[in-house]
Amino acid sequence: MTGLALRSLRRRASAFTATFLAVFLGAALLMSFGAMLDVAGDATGTARSTLLTVGLVVGGWGLLLVAFAVTSTQSLAVRQRAEEIALLRSAGATPGQVARMIVAESLLVAVAGGVLAVLPGWALGHGVLALMHDGAMVPDAVGYAFGPCALGVGLGVTLVSALTGGAFAARRAVRGTAVTSGAEAGGLGRGRIIAAALLLAAASGEAITTVTVMRGKGLDAMATSGQADILAALALALLAPALVGGAARALAGPLRALGAVGDLVLAGLARRSRRLAAVVLPIILFTGIGIGTLHLQATETAASAGRAASVDDRSVEVLNLVVIGMIILFTAIMLVNTLVAAVADRRREFGQQRLAGATPRQVLAAVTVESAVLAALGIAAGTVASVFTSVPFAVARTGSVRPAGGPLILVGVAALAVVLTGGTAWLAARRALRAPAVAAVA
Repeated sequence: MTGLALRSLRRRASAFTATFLAVFLGAALLMSFGAMLDVAGDATGTARSTLLTVGLVVGGWGLLLVAFAVTSTQSLAVRQRAEEIALLRSAGATPGQVARMIVAESLLVAVAGGVLAVLPGWALGHGVLALMHDGAMVPDAVGYAFGPCALGVGLGVTLVSALTGGAFAARRAVRGTAVTSGAEAGGLGRGRIIAAALLLAAASGEAITTVTVMRGKGLDAMATSGQADILAALALALLAPALVGGAARALAGPLRALGAVGDLVLAGLARRSRRLAAVVLPIILFTGIGIGTLHLQATETAASAGRAASVDDRSVEVLNLVVIGMIILFTAIMLVNTLVAAVADRRREFGQQRLAGATPRQVLAAVTVESAVLAALGIAAGTVASVFTSVPFAVARTGSVRPAGGPLILVGVAALAVVLTGGTAWLAARRALRAPAVAAVA
């Protein structure tokens, strides 16, 4: 099956681009913070404690996000090949052979992305340590180290995530008969529901701990509140297929009022709910983490406004903004990455719609409306997730349920999410429509 996997990668390289980018960027991000654990080996006292905290806490957040992104894009790539997999099974391939091929593809992509991420990961880690030197959080005498911790975390997490995603996707792909394996399953699996419930429970626990145990403890409240929105966003992202299906039913009336364009949107939402859920997932993560962490930092800044900021306060603020920026940038790239992969795969569908009588303008308009629906859905869910961080931290630091920054942060992050989603979908669809309809369905 390894030989078949290699041939599949060569022939369908574009289909694996999203997974490769998720592995590459995720490994680089994890290596950069994993390197702080290597650096801590030569540090002592407060500097060692700071480095370990940055490496373990921030690396832990990144680990969840990267694992989720890699698994999600891997599942999307396999789901997009449902017809090809059904054909292989019809030609005589056993479920075990197909599953081994998918896992082998996942491993090859993960190895390539992980190895190529070593140099960028080294550079990013060097930059993080330089910021800590500039902020006097770590003495200049503590030199940079990039060793087993950085490589182990970066390569280990991405490889395990890719293999896990490939294994789960393979299990779904070979389920049922050769005829039914090409059909998109509906509803949520029990495992997905249980995982979402556990993540929501963990997020609620972090929020309650922040309001009770960490109240009045200053910056320490960030340790519990900072990860609550990430856990909540991941939980809601797992429920994305149900959210897409619910949105299709709720918006059926207004969408039908748009005529042919609305009918195309409704058909897509109903028929491709799981694939479109993969697009909603990074929107939820982007908005939930962006709104929550920016409100957190704004609240901390407001709470410290009445006194002179110490070197430690300024250092923590700078490091927080850098970490927030890197994580938000990663989720933004994943949003664009997933959208491009999802829309590019619909080239044949667009061709069929045009052969059935839809004009290119109508198809493009349908994609634009569809992306607006998905963006609104992701922003709504992400805003709910952000509350798990912003409100508890505001209560812990100021006694008020209103976080600093107000609606401006929400509007800004939401606007950026709309621009990224709508702009990427429109450009990708326009490119897919360049081919003649007959050639697109061939």
